[in-house]
Amino acid sequence: MTNQNVTLNTQQKSFAQALFNAYQTKQPLKRADWEGVVTDDETAYAVQDCVAQLKQLPTGGYKVSLTSQQTQDMFDADSPLYGQQVDSHFLPSPAVLSLKRQTMAPLLEVELGFRATEDLLPSDSLDDLRHKTTVCGTLELPDCRFADWFPDLNKYCVMSDCAVGGYVVYGSERPADEVFSTVDDAANVSATLYHDGQKEATGQSSEVLGNPFKSLQWLVGKLAAQGKRFRAGQLVSSGTFLLPPHLTAGKWEAKFDHGFGDVVVNVND
Repeated sequence: MTNQNVTLNTQQKSFAQALFNAYQTKQPLKRADWEGVVTDDETAYAVQDCVAQLKQLPTGGYKVSLTSQQTQDMFDADSPLYGQQVDSHFLPSPAVLSLKRQTMAPLLEVELGFRATEDLLPSDSLDDLRHKTTVCGTLELPDCRFADWFPDLNKYCVMSDCAVGGYVVYGSERPADEVFSTVDDAANVSATLYHDGQKEATGQSSEVLGNPFKSLQWLVGKLAAQGKRFRAGQLVSSGTFLLPPHLTAGKWEAKFDHGFGDVVVNVND
């Protein structure tokens, strides 16, 4: 069964509407009000689809979450999950964001982004994906429609809430097959995160399912199983290199190697 075949009950439809309302108003939901409403993956993705439809905005791409053993353990999961992202929430670096006006309870993640140069297919090998994408550094800003959500929110609420999608700030894009001579090269990208010039953490792309191309391949396959397709022009932020800190005001900067350069977001109160 795919999420397209799931019929939401009245309470689940109300949950989707509540998530959308919180997205619009920036007024957080209480977990206790919605616990037990969604109890399986496919229903959670069906709620997510409903939320995405309520937004009435183009899907610019996706985010993949839970791409390390540590984050899967935190949310009692045994696989990644994805969230649909509206086009307007992908921002080129350097970006400026307001905590009060544009976010609710954001974190910050250092990732690689892949944009499809043609439709991606579930039959594509990792090397096919290398030839069919551009790649860039990203700062993803996960955000949630629930108060006090990290790291205790139920996995099904995370999935329903578009995988707690917020914004994705992306750097310069280059053909992935020019950046990486082989698929294995994508497992060796390093990035260091700075806040107001102070080093916060360093992470490696190998934290993302061993190789970020595997995250992309997982997403393409998952979408296909649900009757969807990763289309040309769409971008995915593929999974974090490091455990995310809470986003606070100031200048956040990720410095990547492999010629990716810097990705910057300036955050105001």
